[in-house]
Amino acid sequence: MIENRDTIDFVAEIDETAIREAHQRGDLQEAVRLGLERYQVEVYSFLCARLRSEADAHDVYSQLTEDVWRGIAGFAWRSSFRTWLYTLARHAAVRFERAPVNQSGRRERLSQISDPVAVERSRTRPYQRTDIKDRFAALRERLTPDEQSLLVLRIDRGLSWEEVAEILYDGADTDEASMRRYSANVRQRFRQLKTRLQDWARAEGLLDEEA
Repeated sequence: MIENRDTIDFVAEIDETAIREAHQRGDLQEAVRLGLERYQVEVYSFLCARLRSEADAHDVYSQLTEDVWRGIAGFAWRSSFRTWLYTLARHAAVRFERAPVNQSGRRERLSQISDPVAVERSRTRPYQRTDIKDRFAALRERLTPDEQSLLVLRIDRGLSWEEVAEILYDGADTDEASMRRYSANVRQRFRQLKTRLQDWARAEGLLDEEA
């Protein structure tokens, strides 16, 4: 069951002391419980934004929890639990996307499902839903899954460039120099993505020409 809350501050400072302490004393069940309890809402909504389908996000989240259980014993805290969880979530999503049975393009429109920074539809009250918001959401639908992920991780979640790079990285080399180069590449892609979205928004009349 995905927890419902009216407001969630995804960018707030995260204290993972309790998760780490449970892991270090060998209480893996408690570490997983604490970690999933803390991050389930934001990670689930991340999957909704990437997959454009709540049904698919639910399936992938279920797979993610299995991946967490399989990997928790070997988790070495080279990153935060939060970053590790997002990495597993993206990997689970990529496997789902690449499965032949999911290649038919069965997706709900992003504007018809939960907002990327909210899980349940009820969080956006009817008076808050505007045509402009829907039109901006439609622009984001043009993005690739990894472009969607980049926006959510950097803008909606406020993760550092290093964390975003770790989550999006698919390369074999994970040494410091390789990750530093990839982080720079991610920053460049983000700038290009923002420019493209601004151009689309101007073309749709959603931004002033000077913006």
